[in-house]
Amino acid sequence: MKKLVIPFTLVAIIVGLFEQSKSKPNIYILCIAIVIFMFGIMKLSAKIPSKNQEEKEEEDAD
Repeated sequence: MKKLVIPFTLVAIIVGLFEQSKSKPNIYILCIAIVIFMFGIMKLSAKIPSKNQEEKEEEDAD
């Protein structure tokens, strides 16, 4: 899954930046690129454990 999320996120960034550089950017394309980018970042950051989770695990072990 991670192998698919990273390319989609990168393509969304590139499309968004390219569309933004036009004299009349299409708002719908920009919105779709932002949604895909945010979804990709959300999926990638879900795999990173928080600091609080490690502290809770240590407290539970005591």
